[in-house]
Amino acid sequence: MAWFKACLIIYFPKTFNVIPFLRMPFKGRIMHSCILIMLCLQLHAQYSNQTDTLHISLLQAEKIFLDSNLSVLAAHYNVDAALAQVMQAKYWDNPVFHTDQVVMANHNFLPYKKLPDGSPGAQYFIGIDQLIKTAGKRGKLIAAAQTNTAISKLQLQDVVRKLRSQLHIDYYTIARSLGSYNFYRQQQAQLNTLLAAMQQQLDAGNISQKDYLQLQSLVVLLKQDMIDVGSDMADAEADLKTLLHINSNVFIKPDINSMPQVLLPEDASILIEQAKQNNPYYQMQQQQTIYQQQMLAYQKALRVPDVTITPNYDRLSNYAPDYFGIGVSLPLPLFNKNKGNIQSASAAVQQQQAIQSNAETELQNNVVNAYNKLKLALTLNTPEQQQFVQRYESLYQSMFNSYKARQVSFLEFINFFNDYKDLQDKLLQQQLNLALATDALNYETGIDVIK
Repeated sequence: MAWFKACLIIYFPKTFNVIPFLRMPFKGRIMHSCILIMLCLQLHAQYSNQTDTLHISLLQAEKIFLDSNLSVLAAHYNVDAALAQVMQAKYWDNPVFHTDQVVMANHNFLPYKKLPDGSPGAQYFIGIDQLIKTAGKRGKLIAAAQTNTAISKLQLQDVVRKLRSQLHIDYYTIARSLGSYNFYRQQQAQLNTLLAAMQQQLDAGNISQKDYLQLQSLVVLLKQDMIDVGSDMADAEADLKTLLHINSNVFIKPDINSMPQVLLPEDASILIEQAKQNNPYYQMQQQQTIYQQQMLAYQKALRVPDVTITPNYDRLSNYAPDYFGIGVSLPLPLFNKNKGNIQSASAAVQQQQAIQSNAETELQNNVVNAYNKLKLALTLNTPEQQQFVQRYESLYQSMFNSYKARQVSFLEFINFFNDYKDLQDKLLQQQLNLALATDALNYETGIDVIK
């Protein structure tokens, strides 16, 4: 418990003098105890700086990612702020109060006292202006704010989709790199055993130094391959830990038992229709078009002038002691009919319609491309290939044992070893390509059509 002793020495110097701590008020002791616990935990982490392995499935990684990032992303894309704008658009304009009071008249300051005959001594005016928007401007602004909220939500979904896809890429890359690393380590152990035996044969003069050095070069090349694949795995680990907010001392080990069974439709038309309904980027472009059309309708509505209603009261007006009236005012659209803003909004609609059309074409091409790539990856993932791989692995073990027994030549063993190593690399890359192709089709479609 060295870490615990260290935190006590730091927090209670002078040989653990805790008497002042016991004399503190209850709240003070609680606060200092919390600080002590936090300090101890921090020192414990420093003393136990060991790498732990976290076995995690892809579904568990996705859950951690959403729990750790969704609230932050939602705040970044101002979904709550967009909802508040909808509420704000529903409010009416505030009434405007105005008055006209007498300050000085007939050399009298604030002449509000009654005259000798009992009549009021001064005039004052009170009025309230209330703006009433016409042509459905308020409803159009509410609809535009609601569409803007939908756009913010789709932006959030699109970012989550991209980060989730990056999580899958990192996860599968780690699995592939880890498979390669374990294979290289297994081959290195076998070659080291063989190298030790050949060292004895070299010392006895039974084999040439050329054969020994060639085998030693295989060990060196395997080490370099292990370094390269370890570097790729470290990069993917760093990205995945950032997405999951996991401590750097933890090693994430993917928990992949087998690849899912992939059932594809006969053509990609069904997937294209699903993508149009679920792809957040494409839906966002649709909502952007609706928003621009709503803004065009609002700009057209601004041609119609708003009405201001003014109920008022005037004491001691020209012809009545107490005057109650109502005024109506509106601008006359003679010079400014909002033509410039209408033309600008109309151009924005045409521009967004072109963007939406391009997004639809891009969506169709991306789905078809991902569909074809997945079909191509599936052509190599067959039961016949699995049987071939099993037979080839058995043949490699037989070849290795035969070489140890000096039943095959060194050149035959070296060639077979290199072929076997290349085959394993291609098999692991094939598994990665299949996983990435599956994820790419799910990404373009917007939903997990293949689970």
